[in-house]
Amino acid sequence: MTRVEVETPHGSARAELHSAAEGRAALLLGHGAGGGFGTDDLISTVRTATSAGVHVALVEQPYRVAGRRAPAPARQLDAAWLAVVEDLGQRWFPELPLIFGGRSSGARVACRTAESGGASAVLCLAFPLHPPGRPDKDRGSELAGVEVPTLVVQGERDAFGEPEPASNREVVLVPGDHSLRADTNALSRAVAEWLGRVLRLLD
Repeated sequence: MTRVEVETPHGSARAELHSAAEGRAALLLGHGAGGGFGTDDLISTVRTATSAGVHVALVEQPYRVAGRRAPAPARQLDAAWLAVVEDLGQRWFPELPLIFGGRSSGARVACRTAESGGASAVLCLAFPLHPPGRPDKDRGSELAGVEVPTLVVQGERDAFGEPEPASNREVVLVPGDHSLRADTNALSRAVAEWLGRVLRLLD
């Protein structure tokens, strides 16, 4: 594992790099709004992806590196993410397809930046379709805007809603809530199976 800092328009971001034995692609994963790298779903996804031959970069947004818990505005999150994508793509993952991903808020960033960042696929862990109890605040347009293969892994009891599958979007429900910690084996299976299909498309 290697840790690197990346300068962005909104401060220093941090990336934790996990190398696979053979690098067929690189997965960049963002954290949730108030969390970091240590959530069960991100840890499980790192292990699953590297076992599948995919390098992983866990990306920590500048507001978290600076010690703040309240997330930055969406435009700042997106700009910082894209700066990290450009830097890591050139320095660490040249010539490799890039898969964007993240949990909760990080999944939203991955979706919003997929087109401009040149993502080959998108992985969403616990996509927050709407705030709890507020289905009127629907964020489905962020998912709908992604045109590359997408996987959403969602807890069956997620108070943030349940996205619908679409032509390029798979939705896998696993036991548990928004934390996705109830059954990490089910999460790993869903991610592994999807990555296998995506990598075959990218080869």
